[in-house]
Amino acid sequence: MSYRKRRGSRIRPYTFTGGRTRSRHPLMVQTLVSTADPSNDAPAKLMPESQRIYLLCRETRSVAEVSAELTIPLGVVQVLLSDLAELGLVYIHPTITGKSPSENQVLERALRGLERLFQ
Repeated sequence: MSYRKRRGSRIRPYTFTGGRTRSRHPLMVQTLVSTADPSNDAPAKLMPESQRIYLLCRETRSVAEVSAELTIPLGVVQVLLSDLAELGLVYIHPTITGKSPSENQVLERALRGLERLFQ
């Protein structure tokens, strides 16, 4: 297969976000997200990538998990999740900051979980 054909069949990830690289909500890799109503199907008006994110978030997941599971770059997932939150389709859970000892333990557990995902 020629380089031209391979290159033409790929879609740049940032076309999904309209070229935007920043989300409107502060989403860190450990931020947890879930659908506002897990019993609903993904709205048909959403782009396929946003529908996949919506369906995956029927169970609470971290932003990093969504990115890894769907093999979509983290920055793109952050923007798409932010868009879904603006539509009221996704709930962004409060994120811990690691300023207390107990929060540090949670962050360490999250890091170990992410390391297992990428092994």
